[in-house]
Amino acid sequence: MTYTLRALMGATALTAVALAAQAETITIATVNNGDMIRMQGLTSHFTDMHPDITVEWVTLEENVLRQNVTTDIATGGGQYDVITIGTYEVPIWGANGWLVALDDMGAEYNVDDLLPAVRGGLTVDGHLYASPFYGESSMVMYRTDLMEAAGLEMPEAPTWEFIREAAAAMTDRDNEVYGICLRGKAGWGENMAFLSAMANSFGARWFDMDWRPQFDTEAWSNTLTFYLDLMTNYGPPGASNNGFNENLALFQTDKCGMWIDATVAASFVTNPTDSQVADHVGFALAPDNGLGRRGNWLWAWSLGIPASSDAQEAAKTFIAWATSSAYTELVAAEEGWANVPPGTRTSLYQNQAYLDAAPFAEMTLRSMESADPTSPSVDPVPYTGVQFVAIPEFAGLATEVGQLFSAALAGQMSAEDALSQAQSLATEEMEAAGY
Repeated sequence: MTYTLRALMGATALTAVALAAQAETITIATVNNGDMIRMQGLTSHFTDMHPDITVEWVTLEENVLRQNVTTDIATGGGQYDVITIGTYEVPIWGANGWLVALDDMGAEYNVDDLLPAVRGGLTVDGHLYASPFYGESSMVMYRTDLMEAAGLEMPEAPTWEFIREAAAAMTDRDNEVYGICLRGKAGWGENMAFLSAMANSFGARWFDMDWRPQFDTEAWSNTLTFYLDLMTNYGPPGASNNGFNENLALFQTDKCGMWIDATVAASFVTNPTDSQVADHVGFALAPDNGLGRRGNWLWAWSLGIPASSDAQEAAKTFIAWATSSAYTELVAAEEGWANVPPGTRTSLYQNQAYLDAAPFAEMTLRSMESADPTSPSVDPVPYTGVQFVAIPEFAGLATEVGQLFSAALAGQMSAEDALSQAQSLATEEMEAAGY
């Protein structure tokens, strides 16, 4: 070996050691759904571009993620550098100074391309506190073949009564096909996300204008009774244990006639690699009762940086990559346009390649644009949020209420008892909080 070659190899080794010494590690906490798992799988593209940044992942079930992240950020624990949070947490945590403002993401990030409704939900006093990875509403996903066999045609804008009629017609328990699959798993972001949005369409609300809980009203009774009747008669067994992921699996394996849930699921149920029913899926707006509100929500899973992070610049670099148009193009190149993260950028819905590949694109955008966080229910409310109430007390309260409603679905209590206990819990909580 020549001296020159030995010197070159030595210099290369020293450079590698120096880079390793300078490398910064960021820990990312995220939810275990398909889009986030896909992002994790593409991490090497980021680290190839940024060899000075090492990425470690903590991937958790939704309820566990919420609990861990909330505890860490409220205590300033500094366990995570990038956290996956939603439209509920960002305004509250941003106002508390718990998140790093993302005001300097660079021209290539193009903040003005973000959908206004999504950007607005992540902004406090003009400062963006999280960057949306994907945005969503909710809609009806249904089996076109089963609908046709039942002699029915799904309207573009169905009513809840039609949903019940179709669920009855498509249920075939002998062959383990159930007319309707809906969230039953307890959690403020699980069954209560669905039921709060559903309640809006029934004219129900969490609180009146004086912050008095409203679970003792006819509108909430109608909501919960309809839901329990629908699921008991036409839903799968063990539905009180089913959240987003469980219902996704049921739908993909030919067990559900209809599923009303997040629009982001559309790319999974139409993916022939994962879904047995990919060629027989249609889409419709979330149902209504003719009262002027549909049972759809508005949400964005977003990436934010805790103020306690000691790797904020590296974290910001990762977020800029993961929520950029370039990342969208990377997913399209790797897995096709139908699988890119939806619901965040205006430019995506102007991209003909995406519109051609994603038959659900138009319905997703219409669903997102029809949800109004500033006026979610039929009657006036003192809060913002469609499937949540944007106050700090909501997460704990809705988790407890969700446990009651899940118990009612499991047959452990009546709808009347669940609502009565929910009213007592909410009254006690709001009085203790000084509302």
